[in-house]
Amino acid sequence: MTSPDSQTEELDEKYRHTISIHGREYQKYSIDNEISFQPVDDDEADRLDLQHDVFNEVFDGRLIFPPIPQPRRVLDCGHGAGSWAVEVAEQYPRCEITGVDISPHMNSDGVPENLWFQVDDLNRPFTFPSNHFDLVHSRMMAAGINRSRWPSYIRDIKRVLKPGGWVQLVEIYFNVQSDNGSLTEKHALRKWSTQFMRSIGDVKDLRIGTRLRDLLLAAGMEEVESRMIPLPLSAWSSEAKIRDIGAANRESARQLLPALALYPLTQRLHMPHDQFQQLIDQAQKEASNLSLKAYFPLYVCIGRKPL
Repeated sequence: MTSPDSQTEELDEKYRHTISIHGREYQKYSIDNEISFQPVDDDEADRLDLQHDVFNEVFDGRLIFPPIPQPRRVLDCGHGAGSWAVEVAEQYPRCEITGVDISPHMNSDGVPENLWFQVDDLNRPFTFPSNHFDLVHSRMMAAGINRSRWPSYIRDIKRVLKPGGWVQLVEIYFNVQSDNGSLTEKHALRKWSTQFMRSIGDVKDLRIGTRLRDLLLAAGMEEVESRMIPLPLSAWSSEAKIRDIGAANRESARQLLPALALYPLTQRLHMPHDQFQQLIDQAQKEASNLSLKAYFPLYVCIGRKPL
């Protein structure tokens, strides 16, 4: 990885190659190297944009959580479709934002002049200079960062932060919960969770959200704060804000269920595609069932590098 003010290299064609699985496009390099099992097509870019809108609703439009009035350099780890990075670049025009992702396929055109997208594998050690960024943002990386990489990933983040700089982490724990305990092992949503976590659990830690605080403390970060926010899959809550978030998340959740699990379940667990589709159809119906009060636990964690 290089910084925006250093010489950049022409993108290696190996990162551009895609393969088609059951009508969805995947980056061949990611699949071959077990980096990411999510699609890289236009439908996935649209889903990530929709997911970003939901997160904006959850966080009341706040893009940066720690107290950083005027960031000068920001690193976005796993930028996806680039929604967060673009908004930060527009909100802070004097700030240099660098987005890194393994896939170049969803990079939008016409990005702000203070935003750079780079292609690299975040499972490898960072080559950014030490003490460089005011903020490192890492969101929804559980399915991308290797299970064994997380401690060194956090240490890399700490190294590239300026003294007093902050890290901001957001992860979903993909074990669907029920607000009233009505969700059982017989429900398709619970089966989706169990099968999805089993399908890539040998290489990815999908429970990482529950361990973010411990990882930051182990790395020597200070002022560590962590909280879990229920992310409702539909508008079941009697509380107005949570109900609005559920309404906004309904379509995002419907799209997330097949997008995340299609390759892992059909290719790694060898589930027949018709059986997979039946599971998804039922899980989507259950997600919209207000009586189940289903939600994903969403973990948010921040920490500051010592001065």
